[in-house]
Amino acid sequence: MNRKAAIVGGGVIGGGWAARFLLNGWDVSVADPDPEAARKIDAVLDRARRMLPMLYERAMPGEGRLTITDDLEGAVDGAAWVQESVPERIEIKRAVFSRIAAAVAPGVPVGSSTSGYKPSDLAEGLGAPGAQVMVAHPFVPVYLLPLVEVVGHPGSDPAVLDQAETVLRAIGMAPLRIRAEIDAHVADRFLEGVWREALWLVRDGIATTEEIDDAIRLGFGLRWAQMGLFETYRLGGGEGGMAQFVAQFAPALEWPWSRLTDVPTLDAELSAKIASQSDAQSGHLDPDQLARLRDDNLVSILRALKARGSAAGAVLATHEESLPDPATAEQAEGAPLITLERTVPIDWTDYNGHMNESRYGQVFSDAADGVMRRIGADAAYITDGLSYFTADIRIRFLAELHAGARIRVESQVLEGKGKKLRLFHRLLDAEGAEAATAEQFLLHVSLETRRSCVPREDVAARLEALAAAHAQLLAPDPAARLP
Repeated sequence: MNRKAAIVGGGVIGGGWAARFLLNGWDVSVADPDPEAARKIDAVLDRARRMLPMLYERAMPGEGRLTITDDLEGAVDGAAWVQESVPERIEIKRAVFSRIAAAVAPGVPVGSSTSGYKPSDLAEGLGAPGAQVMVAHPFVPVYLLPLVEVVGHPGSDPAVLDQAETVLRAIGMAPLRIRAEIDAHVADRFLEGVWREALWLVRDGIATTEEIDDAIRLGFGLRWAQMGLFETYRLGGGEGGMAQFVAQFAPALEWPWSRLTDVPTLDAELSAKIASQSDAQSGHLDPDQLARLRDDNLVSILRALKARGSAAGAVLATHEESLPDPATAEQAEGAPLITLERTVPIDWTDYNGHMNESRYGQVFSDAADGVMRRIGADAAYITDGLSYFTADIRIRFLAELHAGARIRVESQVLEGKGKKLRLFHRLLDAEGAEAATAEQFLLHVSLETRRSCVPREDVAARLEALAAAHAQLLAPDPAARLP
């Protein structure tokens, strides 16, 4: 399929969209008349290039080609996705959509990043292309957070909305189809309610900006990241579940706990109070430092959720399965196997700022898993009760690796007969220099008896053929071998 995205507006959100598409292998054309657009987009891309690949245990596709232009019609021409991310003013958006409608091909999804306007407001007067217009509302940083609210309008083409969901999933995002158009969609309605109450608490001197943020990030925010609202309250109902929770706490809705229906006036005094408290809270960090801290934390949280297959982590896991597995891809016969290609994530680094030695072991364990998949000892094989266990390993550390480093492992089968599998791995950096080597000895086992046994006949045959092909390769340095 055509893999060109046009992004109209290159600010924080537009730049995030550009990064999300670009790092998933799409060509991207950004239309923005701002002479500073390239600089601003580069700043977002620098963060995205460092952070997004850290989420995955596999390498992402090769980066697409980026074009930045002030020619909106040229950017839209030939695009398979158009995303509007201009300022949140209806007259600006309608003018932009009028130009997009004149240039876009039929059937191409045209999304708006608007956080508040309904898609029918944006599609007004566009004629046939209006059926392609929808809201595709993301969350910052767009290159890390998967949620996209997808909102159609009464005149929407259902096929375009379906195509939009397919595209969004293919770039690792999670489309949430909103059932009917409504101002501010769904998520921002929650945010506005919390924001209003926070403003009252600051205005009335009940809590500072930092104390309010602590209440969220140290308490219910952690629960919401994994369970959301209703699952959290379901647990609050104990054995009776949600029905018990509602029965127990329904009377509280009659109590005047909050002031959500009132709007505090953001006058000069309250604005100055908020700004002063916010400066005291995090003014020691410039915007780039604060964004980097946010991204580092998000990657660690998302990776933890991915390991559990929960919430946003489940979205990541599904997208990761769509990325190529180098161990099972076609490779030159008789050459060392490329068993792993990935980026070093932030949570693999230690207090010295480099990849912890335990993670070298993780890399070589993952490489051995790649060899296993290559010979057919895959997840289904393990489910059937057979696997290989490491009995011995020698790792030689040769160079530091840091967060964001692109790495790959080349694996050589030194022995592959009967119950025995002996491997030699080379861990290489992006320039092809050795960062570590390992010799690993594994035994085939029955997961039922937990004792060694011979592999299944087809697996044994593939392993012996691979060992014979690798017998022609140079033997590893004796200094790197097991004694």
